Amino acid sequence: MRSSLMLMVLLGVLGSQARAAEAVAPKPVTAADSRAVMTGDQVVQILDETVDWYRMLGTQQQAATQPSDLLILYANRQTADKVMALAFEIARANAELLSSEANAAQANAEASSERSLNNVKKKLDAQRAALQAEIDARKRDLAVAPKQGKVDVQAKISVLQGELDLLNARWNLLGNMTQFAGESDAEGFGANALKAHIDAIAASIPSASAATQANSAASAGANGADAPAANPFASASLSRFGIWDLAATVFRLSAKSGTIDSVDARTDALQKVLTQIRLQPQERLRALAARGDALAAQSDSGNAASLRGVRDQYDTLAWLFQQTAGIVTPLTKVDVLLNQYRRNLANWRDATNKQYRDALEALGLRVAVFVGLLALVFLAAELWRRAVFRYVHEPRRRSRFLLLRKIVLWSLVVGIAAATFATELGSLATFAGLITAGLAVAMQSVLVSVVGYFFLIGKYGIRVGDRVQIGTVTGEVIDLGLVRLHLMELGGQGMSPTGRVVAFANSIIFQASGGLFKQIAGVNLAWHEITLGLPSGVDYAAMKDKLTEAVTNVLKEYREDILRQTQEIQKAAASNEASDAQPQVQLRFSAAGVDAIVRYPVQLQHAAEIDERVSRELLNVISAHAAQQAK
Repeated sequence: MRSSLMLMVLLGVLGSQARAAEAVAPKPVTAADSRAVMTGDQVVQILDETVDWYRMLGTQQQAATQPSDLLILYANRQTADKVMALAFEIARANAELLSSEANAAQANAEASSERSLNNVKKKLDAQRAALQAEIDARKRDLAVAPKQGKVDVQAKISVLQGELDLLNARWNLLGNMTQFAGESDAEGFGANALKAHIDAIAASIPSASAATQANSAASAGANGADAPAANPFASASLSRFGIWDLAATVFRLSAKSGTIDSVDARTDALQKVLTQIRLQPQERLRALAARGDALAAQSDSGNAASLRGVRDQYDTLAWLFQQTAGIVTPLTKVDVLLNQYRRNLANWRDATNKQYRDALEALGLRVAVFVGLLALVFLAAELWRRAVFRYVHEPRRRSRFLLLRKIVLWSLVVGIAAATFATELGSLATFAGLITAGLAVAMQSVLVSVVGYFFLIGKYGIRVGDRVQIGTVTGEVIDLGLVRLHLMELGGQGMSPTGRVVAFANSIIFQASGGLFKQIAGVNLAWHEITLGLPSGVDYAAMKDKLTEAVTNVLKEYREDILRQTQEIQKAAASNEASDAQPQVQLRFSAAGVDAIVRYPVQLQHAAEIDERVSRELLNVISAHAAQQAK
């Protein structure tokens, strides 16, 4: 096309546009004269799609985690290498057809251009010869012309020489344009560029032999000693894994199945494109066969001159048939290979789906067992709680059984969860050891408090309702927890609640400076003491007896309870002392005279009342003695 355009421009410059255009106008190209079955853009597009499909092997390699997967991947890679080789074979065959078509068009254009150029050159040569002859004639006339006529002859020669120079310039331009038109063929350049592009794409794809060797090495390594390390799920039963690993396996297999489906969809799309492309070269083969039959009929009735032309046409048809068959045959092979490729993918998908179903069933079974075990544990815990409330009536023992129930319950829950979610017991033991060591360091005070709790609830331990003294704080126990105990603070003369709650860590029992004091269980007894100054000159022995009698009268209504508590104290202490707590009065000298020290037991809940009554009776005794002395 560029050659025709250059010739048209050249003939326009020469002034014979109409006749030159008619001489060099190309004949219309019909569908039967077209040789290539695809354009260059279509060839590049098909190669790009095939290369993109080929590179999906990397996605398959990431999804292949088992030896059977690697075998399928190896087979698919070999098939993909063959498909790529056939794709380049198709592209190169079509590029040769494009190049042949461009060469044929160029030859026709050059032949037509050569005829036109020869005609133009002959015309220019004739004009140059005529001008040169006229110039020579004028020069001869100049030699014999009179002096006055020489000026006119000289001017005429000058004009003729300028016209000759113009013809020479046009002749030189014709030669330069002819050479440029022959060197710049757009169609030939496009065919060569397509071949270079195909070679560049081929260079970016590893060769089939190199890929095959690499895959063989990879397959051998995968089937060797390193295969189990690549995928721990390949050689082990699903029943050995915990819920966490089974769930991860289910998600991984689901993702693998999706990857296989996407690769299969991409393969199906490529197969449909190549099947559609195969229709045109098949039609071309049938058209070439029909033309061959027509030539055969023509050759039966032709002479020697026409048979030589038929032989040339036969050669052209044979070459075109061979090149077109070089496209159809690889396309057919590609279709067969892609069917095999998709069968491999279907087998891989079936195997993956079976593994997915097995893993899902194992996960469901493991979850069901886990939930069932937890249900049994919580059911047993509920039965334990009801049994404790039904058969254990003593609050202290009941709280201990309930605490033991809570510890056993959550220990079993943690153990079942760990055994269900863990993959291997060895790793679970290691993990548990590390966790225990970390907790022992980070929660040292809490663990000491937990241990202290079991000491506090021992035989002589404390319980809710006991009155205790910790350091300088006296209070009544209102809550005893696993880590802390809470006291309602008692204060004042009658040791009544102050409204403040004091919390102590159970670890107080291990502290030397803490000091924890409590009454024996069932004992609520304390000794109080009053000091009195006796009048001078009194009968001290009689006064001591009267004071003792007064205190004893006050304690008569509390005597039975005091006696019971005294016996409890003696049992706890294994003492052989008298089993009666009697008020005592002791006399001693002081700076003011003689003092009487009165000691008597009191019940803590009635301590203020007893103290008041004892004080009143003692004052009555002293007042009565003073009244007698006054009389």
